[in-house]
Amino acid sequence: MPEKTRVLVVDDDPRIVDILILSLEKDGFEVFGAPSGPAALKLAYEVHPDAIILDIMMPGMDGFEVCRRLRDMTDAAIIFVTARGQTEDIIRGLQVGGDDYIIKPYAYQVLLARLTACLRRRTSDKPFPVLKGSGEVLYMTDPTRRQVFVDDRVVQLTPKEFEIFAYMVKNQGRVLSADALLANIWGPEYTGEWHLVKQFIYRLRRKLEKDPANPNHIITVHGTGYVFEAEPSG
Repeated sequence: MPEKTRVLVVDDDPRIVDILILSLEKDGFEVFGAPSGPAALKLAYEVHPDAIILDIMMPGMDGFEVCRRLRDMTDAAIIFVTARGQTEDIIRGLQVGGDDYIIKPYAYQVLLARLTACLRRRTSDKPFPVLKGSGEVLYMTDPTRRQVFVDDRVVQLTPKEFEIFAYMVKNQGRVLSADALLANIWGPEYTGEWHLVKQFIYRLRRKLEKDPANPNHIITVHGTGYVFEAEPSG
């Protein structure tokens, strides 16, 4: 029997945790609940979840700090589920390592769809090309590990970061609009949420480019979108 996908639910409201555990287990997931940030960190270390559903407004250690610390130990998909819906909160959530952001109240089917989207392609075994540039080698290895090599440095990407990077590599040399990235990575319902693309491009450049402020591979085409170039631009 195949191993179930593990999901960690983190919320200081036990009713929300219990409801999500029951609902997600009914949909075939193995689910764990944590009532606080410290408990979530301990449980994540012990059970190695594939995805984490994370509230922000918790006493002591808030969800932003929990996410930041989780990123030091796991590349699990992290979905913020919170009543805080201001643009600056969404941007901060993505900056600290979140893969998606859902504002309460929400329909369970929306959460399930977002969770499924974050988890898809985790087991993809399609080969990826070796990409060579002047004095550097940039390529992807085993997609199930979501690793990218830059020279002799191994870079670990989150599921969403890897999904975006893989899509750009497959379309290298082709300018992709923000809406095209949103539609193909997040889904058509995300059209217009360009801040998502901007934050993930920023994160990819920080991890993969030697000089993120002057990128050689993940290039902005002003007024149009983004393009991945194996050979350094210019």
